[in-house]
Amino acid sequence: MTTRSTEFKPEIVEQDTPTRQQAEEAVRTLIRWAGEDPAREGLLDTPARVVRAYEEHFAGYQDDPVEFLQRTFEEVEGYDEMVVLRDIRVESHCEHHMLPIVGKAHVAYLPDKRVVGISKLARVVDAYAKRMQIQEKLTAQVATTIDEILQPNGVAVVIDAAHECMTLRGVHKPGVTMVTSHMLGRFRTDPKTRREFMAIISNPSINTHV
Repeated sequence: MTTRSTEFKPEIVEQDTPTRQQAEEAVRTLIRWAGEDPAREGLLDTPARVVRAYEEHFAGYQDDPVEFLQRTFEEVEGYDEMVVLRDIRVESHCEHHMLPIVGKAHVAYLPDKRVVGISKLARVVDAYAKRMQIQEKLTAQVATTIDEILQPNGVAVVIDAAHECMTLRGVHKPGVTMVTSHMLGRFRTDPKTRREFMAIISNPSINTHV
């Protein structure tokens, strides 16, 4: 087991944070703007509930994805084949309309003498997803962080997600998903490696746990 020191730092948002009371008052303002009475019985606790929900939706701002990848393991008996974590639930919010982005992420890397606990890959996805995002940026952030910290022979990330900003408003197109990918190292330079990864994530009959 090793712990890696690195200078790589993800984007950190530093700004004055409003108080909980200010946040709840902002919700009351929106309720009034929508034409409702925030003092109505059914809406009395809504501002507090919304603020608690936002704490969960945007918990990623409190996480440092780099920390999740610091602990690695070198006793892998020379294993250097693909490691794939498939169908990771993605819950994010569009930074343009603050509406949900929901889908799945597929993450793979080619280890170079060391591996990381698979739950840490899912935590990296969550840390970036639970922020105001665009999917393209989210995909690149996950891949780049894994590449910078683990320094494997390659990293691949594919995200397939539905955006409620285009299903509940605007063009109103339900059932549409957006697919983004970011390939680094051998996944970018070796078509055979890239095809193998795409086959694994596309075929549910392939057991990636073996």
